[in-house]
Parts: sequence; C-alpha cells; structure tokens
Amino acid sequence: MNYNDLETTDNGYLVNADDWSEDVATEIAAGEGITELTDRHWDLINYLRGEYFENAETQPNDRAILKAMSKAWGEKIGSNDLYDLFPLQPSKQAAKIAGLPESKRKGGY
Repeated sequence: MNYNDLETTDNGYLVNADDWSEDVATEIAAGEGITELTDRHWDLINYLRGEYFENAETQPNDRAILKAMSKAWGEKIGSNDLYDLFPLQPSKQAAKIAGLPESKRKGGY
C-alpha cells in the first residue's frame, strides 16, 4: 500500500496503525528527508513499536531511547547519535516513521 493513499493526521501520522509496513515506513522516512533506513534506524523503529504495542502504548522519550539503544548496540551513545538518525527530534520523528500516533508530550516538531 502506498503512504499517499493512507489516511493520515494533519501532521502526517498514520490514523490507523494497522496500515503500517516497512515499505510505508520507507516512504514516510523519504518524506522526512531520510533517504536510507539503516539497521540502527530499524532498531529504534522496532523498539518504539515494541514499547507501544507490548507495553500499554508507551511512547519513550529521547532519554529512554538513549538508554535502550546504548544497551542494544553495546555502546554508550549520546543525543547527537540519535539526531544523526532522526534529525527532526528522534522520539517524535521515529514514532511517525514507525506508524505510531503523534505523541502528546511537550516539545517541538
């Protein structure tokens, strides 16, 4: 299914999480200026989807993501590492690409 054919919010988030697929994620990422989704992008996307669907719709903030990705990747990473992957605000931009609802937390993007 093509991302442009799917129902989205005014900010481009999928209305129906069941419409998400890796192909849709790739299309959303391209629209966000991310031309390639690397293994690290997918690690973070899959982490966010896991937290949302398996942990009471939790949407981790950047600090929680840093901790989880440092553990997953076996190295201490910093905020810049996340912004290198998702430059428009890691937790929100990655969640959009992951097909999750827009976070209601305060903060830009």
